[in-house]
Amino acid sequence: MTDLKAVLVRVLRAAYPHEQFPDGPYERTADTILAGVEDDLWHRVALESGLKSLQDSGFQDLSDQATEAVLQEIATAEFFAHIRGVAVVTLYNDHEVWELLGYEGASFDQGGYVNRGFNDLDWLPDPRVEEYDGPDEFVAVADQDQPTV
Repeated sequence: MTDLKAVLVRVLRAAYPHEQFPDGPYERTADTILAGVEDDLWHRVALESGLKSLQDSGFQDLSDQATEAVLQEIATAEFFAHIRGVAVVTLYNDHEVWELLGYEGASFDQGGYVNRGFNDLDWLPDPRVEEYDGPDEFVAVADQDQPTV
């Protein structure tokens, strides 16, 4: 199935597009998907036939817009569901991807995020803070809306 790896990498790039990602994370994700079906005949046959079908249709040579349309057509196909199920975890758990996305990793062993840059989201706009200008007085609750004990 190594001859279909290039098709799988193209599927992954189309399904999880990140222009700044090099091929490495996508290739490692493809390797994980291919290794995961080695001992599972059902998924291996489904994956092989799905990828072979894409290869025969010239999927690798399609534009990004065209690949998106193809992926929408096969969204419910079993082999594609399997690819998505493995890829979403594997790709975004890749430490190279973490670095590219600016994720610093888990912080549990370092005491959590609160004291480790919890407020360092410099890529987000400053939050809009507005003062409450509602009534200053206590608003009574109707008797029928009082909680029963």
